[in-house]
Amino acid sequence: MSNLQTTQGRGADTQVRQSFFRSPMVRQYGGIIISLAVLCIVFSVLSPRFLAFNNFMNIMQQVAVVAVAAYGMTYVILLGEIDLSIGSIIAVAGMVAAQAFAMGFGFLPTVLLTLVAGAIMGGLNGALSAKLMLPSFIVTVASMGIYRGVVSLPTNGAPAMIDNDAWLAIGSESFLGLPIIIWIMVVLFAINHIVLSKSIFGRQVYLSGGNREAAVYSGIRVDRIKIIVFMISGVMAAISGILLSSRLSSAQTNSGMGYELDAIAAVVLGGTSLAGGVGTMVGTILGALIIGVINNGMNMLSVPYFYQLIVKGLVILIAVWLDVRSKAVRT
Repeated sequence: MSNLQTTQGRGADTQVRQSFFRSPMVRQYGGIIISLAVLCIVFSVLSPRFLAFNNFMNIMQQVAVVAVAAYGMTYVILLGEIDLSIGSIIAVAGMVAAQAFAMGFGFLPTVLLTLVAGAIMGGLNGALSAKLMLPSFIVTVASMGIYRGVVSLPTNGAPAMIDNDAWLAIGSESFLGLPIIIWIMVVLFAINHIVLSKSIFGRQVYLSGGNREAAVYSGIRVDRIKIIVFMISGVMAAISGILLSSRLSSAQTNSGMGYELDAIAAVVLGGTSLAGGVGTMVGTILGALIIGVINNGMNMLSVPYFYQLIVKGLVILIAVWLDVRSKAVRT
């Protein structure tokens, strides 16, 4: 009797383990979570300070800027498009805020003005791509240069200091024991996750990216979806600009350089297909955590910046290769 009970117990345990590893969540995110854990172990061995609580908070604050930009990039890549201008939009957002404060605007009007500027720049990218039928890659490469040039106009390339206490509190103060910047990242994740996974608009984004022809026949105005998606990307980049400028206490003309690559890498590492139609916000924030851990770990090891660029390039290359492989398996 005891042997029978033991056998039944082992069988039940085996079924539980099999069902766990076959669960959609584990199959979808198991690989990236394991990769994140391995990176943390490697960097903690190479640098004992890596696992310090203060460093963990620093990683999360660094991740917040990239993650928020990556939220917007997720919509864009789900459409099968790309947005290379978000780094420049981040810089413009900071400069808009600095100039608004210099002209006497208060905190809330400046936040609103910054978000509107991001929406306009993103919407312009989407409109040019949709209405002129230009590839988003070409449009955003051009706007990346244009917006980067616009940043330097007010100050002739010099930094602009920001001294608004409420603005600076975003990057330096805490709420309920966590930095405000992390709360912003978490709240925006929840909002974007709900929009993408639960709303009609989210379903339209998936369908438009996965099968444009079917979306058109379904009555979806794909061009309008594209414009809205790029506006969302612009707004998310503007919020990243708010977070970054609040941490730097200034608007820098070179702010956000390379952030478009970090955002793309985070999105693709998180499982969003460059072909469109497949991806989640959960994957994106996990991808952003991997990028943040890599950046922080290499900085703690004093890895020269040019080597960091090589590593990031390799990470993007591997992520794209894995995306191509997974697409081939699905087909």
